Amino acid sequence: MTNNITRDSIAEFIHQEFGLTKIDCNHFVNDLIEEIISGLIAHKLVKIHNFGTFKIRNKKERIGRNPKTKENFMISSRNVISFTLSKNSLNIINKNLDE
Repeated sequence: MTNNITRDSIAEFIHQEFGLTKIDCNHFVNDLIEEIISGLIAHKLVKIHNFGTFKIRNKKERIGRNPKTKENFMISSRNVISFTLSKNSLNIINKNLDE
């Protein structure tokens, strides 16, 4: 089971918790995401204290295979974003799973 979180659901949560206007909450969420993206573009790394680290990695060009036809083809090099959860956040998750 997956739990997809959208920008709107985050904004709605902030609205419910803090009573800010929905428009302000939407602006806040969009600005936060834009700040993360800008940080990744500028520095290839964004750390959010006690949450985790977003990092841009470069995947090299490699050979792939079409599973249906078994035909080989080149997958071009590209940047991907990885996320590593902070030790603090990981401890909270593990503590809640143990209960």
